[in-house]
Amino acid sequence: MSAIAPTPAPAPLAPVELVDDEEGPSPDTAEATLVLVEAPAAETHPVALYLARLAPGSRPVMLSALKTAVGLLSHGQLEDVRAFPWATLRYPHLMALRALLRERYAPATANRLLCAVRGVLKEAWRLGQLSTDDYQRARDVGGVGGSRLPAGRDVAMAERQRLLQVCIDDKYPARGARDAAMIAILSGTGVRRAEVVGLDVADVELDTGAVRVLGKGDKERRTYLVDGAVRALEWWLSLRGTEPGPMLTRVLRGGHIRMRRLQARAVAVVIERRIREAGLRDATAHDFRRTLTGDLLDAGADLATVQAILGHASPTTTARYDRRGERTRKKALELVKVPFSGKRREEVSS
Repeated sequence: MSAIAPTPAPAPLAPVELVDDEEGPSPDTAEATLVLVEAPAAETHPVALYLARLAPGSRPVMLSALKTAVGLLSHGQLEDVRAFPWATLRYPHLMALRALLRERYAPATANRLLCAVRGVLKEAWRLGQLSTDDYQRARDVGGVGGSRLPAGRDVAMAERQRLLQVCIDDKYPARGARDAAMIAILSGTGVRRAEVVGLDVADVELDTGAVRVLGKGDKERRTYLVDGAVRALEWWLSLRGTEPGPMLTRVLRGGHIRMRRLQARAVAVVIERRIREAGLRDATAHDFRRTLTGDLLDAGADLATVQAILGHASPTTTARYDRRGERTRKKALELVKVPFSGKRREEVSS
């Protein structure tokens, strides 16, 4: 596939601003005058518009996907997704990109990259930078088939206990309390990284355990903290205080609390550090979400309830998080005996 030569981008379109008539709106009809105003070019860039439609937690992932796609489409000549001439992409380019992705990536990753590219092309079409015919042909490129074993693992109860214990034993109580609260919320509610750092003190009712979570797609849901999760949060709030603001804040060296919200990336750093301190094998924040799914289904919760707790749009997604099948298969196979002794015949007969 030949690299795509950059072409000048179309001139940005100026948005409109509503300005009330001098005499004010009529009691019956609210009339307004349309006034053209100058707009920054970024506001009419298809990449910027595509990313703006996504949930904040999804933007870094899809931006990374676009960077990978740009590298492949330009044969490594371009890295800046804004400098890439998206409006010049056509059906043959996407077919060639699909072939490369199929060779180099797992199906889920390949399809995520294709989805990101289609999303940008849709915005280019909406802006009038791409004709309807060219957009429809490019959009017609199908995804990559196939599947891989589900990512992640189950975090056993004993492992969770060890993680919380290293937090309790931290030489800086504030840091330990914050990390314990984070792990307790992740394992007790299955919230995502962006959701746990997005929590405010006002979102949690300690007396009932109710937690208001703002999830993907700007959708709110209610979940509950129980048992040790409530105690862990009470410990952290006894040090942080209950003044309004982010629930999980930064803790500086020396254990000093700073009232600034953590970023989602910080959750991964905390989990990685605590996993290492506890001497456990690698796990991620999302593994707590997968573990909770299996635990709830094992306990008899129905799939629809688990879906609501996790905030999934589809029960199919929730089903993919279920690790009970792995445990069941392993338990069944333990009933099978493989007659290998490792001893030679003469050793057995003697």
